[in-house]
Amino acid sequence: MMSSIRYYKGQLFLMGILKIRMVGFVRPRLLELNSERCRVRIPLRRRTRNHVGSMYLGAFAVGADLASGYLAYFLAKESRLSAMPVFKSMKAEYHRRAESAVIFTCADGALIQDMIENSRISGERENRVVTVLATCENEEVARFEMEVSVKIRK
Repeated sequence: MMSSIRYYKGQLFLMGILKIRMVGFVRPRLLELNSERCRVRIPLRRRTRNHVGSMYLGAFAVGADLASGYLAYFLAKESRLSAMPVFKSMKAEYHRRAESAVIFTCADGALIQDMIENSRISGERENRVVTVLATCENEEVARFEMEVSVKIRK
């Protein structure tokens, strides 16, 4: 369908302006989006910084949400299916403070594609846990387990 990353960057920008204001507030940048993974960068600036000078917990949540949810959205759209991913649960492990921009990576594209296909066949909601890694200066600062839920709309 629209496999150009430029198209999806524009969609992300519009989503942040029109639908999910928190996304627009942290100003994420889509670095990579394909059938295998999604990489999103959230800069450390006044809006995303906490009182100790590192990235705020809420900005981490937005990054983990985008890396996994936007990958599911992309895969459904590329398959010409109508689905909007939602989250059932989130588990986070923080390893160290993020004192610069953070890159969130979800590389579970095959797992999400399988979930979308199973939902298409069964007509039921499918849930899977995907992993999102947050890195800062090539060092892992956090790991998220996001339970993504998808149901294909007919």
